[in-house]
This record gives sequence, structure tokens and C-alpha cells, in this order.
Amino acid sequence: MTAPDADEAGPGGPPARAVAERRLHPVTPFRRAWAPVAVLVGWAAHDPNQAHAQLTRLTATTLLIALAVVVPAAALYGFLSWWFTHFAVTDSELRIRTGLLFRRTAHIRLERVQAVDVTQPLLGRIAGVAKLRLDVVGTDKKDELAFLGEAEARALRAELLARAAGFAPETAHEVGEAPAHELLRVPARELAVSLVLTGATWGALAAALVVPPVLWLATHSVWTVLATGVPLLGAAGARSAGRFAVEYDWTVGESPDGLRIDHGLLDRTHETVPPGRVQTVRIVEPLLWRRRGWVRVELDVAGSANSVLVPVAPRGAAEAVVARVLPGTAVPAAAALSRPPRRAGRCVPLWWRGYGLAVTEAVFAVRHGLLRRSLALVPHAKVQSVRLSQGPWQRLWGVADVHVDTGAGKTVTARLRDASEAGELLRAQAERSRTGRRDARPDRWMA
Repeated sequence: MTAPDADEAGPGGPPARAVAERRLHPVTPFRRAWAPVAVLVGWAAHDPNQAHAQLTRLTATTLLIALAVVVPAAALYGFLSWWFTHFAVTDSELRIRTGLLFRRTAHIRLERVQAVDVTQPLLGRIAGVAKLRLDVVGTDKKDELAFLGEAEARALRAELLARAAGFAPETAHEVGEAPAHELLRVPARELAVSLVLTGATWGALAAALVVPPVLWLATHSVWTVLATGVPLLGAAGARSAGRFAVEYDWTVGESPDGLRIDHGLLDRTHETVPPGRVQTVRIVEPLLWRRRGWVRVELDVAGSANSVLVPVAPRGAAEAVVARVLPGTAVPAAAALSRPPRRAGRCVPLWWRGYGLAVTEAVFAVRHGLLRRSLALVPHAKVQSVRLSQGPWQRLWGVADVHVDTGAGKTVTARLRDASEAGELLRAQAERSRTGRRDARPDRWMA
């Protein structure tokens, strides 16, 4: 433990309060010791011929001497990087100090923290350690503390959320992790079947079955067929197996600090959907899922990497979770969505039938897609701007597109609406967004 730091006190304010700095878990040096080795491996992968030539010139004695130098140097680097990394929680911020030669101090304001996630890689689960990752407003890259003891990571997460919610500093560490009520759990069998029924899986499998015979007819080379077919089969299996490993045991729970998401077969992840930060909710319905009534729910969250809320679930259960994310919102039924006028088929033949629009008191809802339907729900309070676009071919047929931009840097578009309807929609949506932001509740943790 290093010497305690002190909070800065404002003019005439109370005296500065000492803040104790803490170090990461002692297992961290083993993780960081791999950095010098990774540099050598990267060099070898970048220029394998040169690396092979250099290795052939080395004798056994030289290799042993090199290992005797590299291994202690890597260990020393890992130890020093751990020794010079500290963090401290003050009344208003989380400070992270790193760097051996060039010092860097990150000051993370707690009121700007919008998500605190705990992740455990497979080896981390074995060692009983975890990463603490923070989503902060206005930054694309997540700050993280890796590694902490599992219990310490969860306790620190609870303390940070409590301070961000406005609890007094002297009581924030006593609040503990808020209890969670389970809303939905995805069975492993249901997840596996949904992946089998995904179009991308079948597309990759079809390519793996069709391309090798075509190459055989064209080249009559076994090696060409194997060099192409094996990677295609591997990609088809890895795509589904990778998603299964990530989305295994997907659980959604509700707590005062937002919706909690736990998932992972090998690497376990504990995420939180920030309250009030969801910009868009998408309900996706692939073609092969419709007979079973399954949907997938995806999110656009401002400044956060969280993009999946529910990987697969019956529509009723998924809509119940959506209602927790967007309180007071009812998902419009398919019959409530209005299609573009028939003349829109002159602009987009056939596919225009997949477009739809519904505007409720709470959301701007847009559907698109025939084979893979997607219904996007944008709360009026989250709309940043509204635009109308109309190309020359659209002007000829009297249709236009209305674009709604959100705070997550994404755009939802109502395609091929009647031109007069689009103009009225543009004006009405601008007013709804203004009143929605005025009446919106503040985005606060544990509110």
C-alpha cells in the first residue's frame, strides 16, 4: 500500500480527506509479464521467414542465454507495471495511476459513469480474479482494472454505483450490491436450436458444401479443395460455437441499478444496462424463428458496448423485458404498422412490403425486412435530430424517407413514406422529441 492521497478541497471548504490508494491483485504481474513475449511473437508472425532465418543461426547455448535474459526481464516488467499501478476512490471520482517511465493518471468522474461490468476470463475464474470495466460518458474506450479479487471487484462495483447514485461517501461502501430479481433465463437447448435456425449459419454451411465441389470441377486439385473447404467448414462451426459460448446461460435480472445481464460458458461476464441510457431497442425476428415465435432483442446504448439484451426468447417474454427497459412502452402489433403507399414499389420492388411505421405516445417505431424482420423502437426523448431526404426517383413517385438520429450515433429510418405524410411526420416528431426530453426523468443510478 502506498502513501495515502488526499482529495482536493474547494476554497473555504472542509479540510482534505485522505484517500488510501490500492493495488491490483497479486496475480496481475503474471498477466502483464506476457507483454515482452507478445512483442517477439508478433515480430515472428509479421516476418516468419526472417524469424526462421534468425533461429537457424542460433546455437543451443545462445538460445539458453536468450531465455535466461527474456524470462527474468518479462517477470521484472510484469512486477514493475503492477507495482506502479494504483487506484483510489474519492468522493467524486475514481483515480487510476499507471506507467513505469511515463506516468498516466485517469480521473473518472462518478457522475459520468454509466455502466460498471465485471468480467471473468476462464483462467481468471480458476484463479478467483475478475476485471472491472467502466463505461464513461464521452469516451469510446473502456477503462478497466485488471485484475481484482472476485469479491473485491463486486464490492468495488457496488460502491461506485452507490456513489454515482448520490449516496454519502461514508456510507457508499456499506450499501453493497443491490438485490436482483430474475426476469428471464435462456435455456441452453433453446439457444442451440436458435443458432441452428439462423440464416448466417446455414449460409456458411451452404458455402462450405457448394464451393469445394465447384473447385474440384475447375481444378481437379485435392489440395485446393481441402485448403478452401476446411476453413469454410471451420468458420461455419466456429460462428455458431462462438455465439453459443458467449450467450450460454444468458440471464436477465432487474435491480435498482438497472437490468443485469450474466452470461458466458468459458468467460463469464456480468453486465448492466444503464438506466435511461438506452437509445434504441430492436426486436429481430429471423425467418426460421417465426414458427416457434422466437425473437432477439438488441440495444443501442449511448457510449456503451452492450448490444444484446435477449439472444432468443418467446415474443411475450421478450416484450416483457423490453417494457422494463422502456417503462410505459407497449410494442406495436404488426397490424398497427402502416405500410408505404403501393407506388413505393416503383422505388424498391417487393422489399417495400417489409417497411412499416407506427408512432405512439412513447416511441417512434419502424420495421424493415421481409426475411429477417427488425422492429426498431426509439423513445421520443432520445431523438437528437429528425431529417427528411428525397432522391430524384422518390420525388417522381411522391415518396420520401424520414431519418431519426439518436444519441448513440445511430439512425432509424422510416422508408418510402408518402411525401406529404413525411413532411407532417418531420414536424410532429420534432415537437414530440422536444416535449419528451422536457418530461423525461433524470438518468440516475438506483433511482
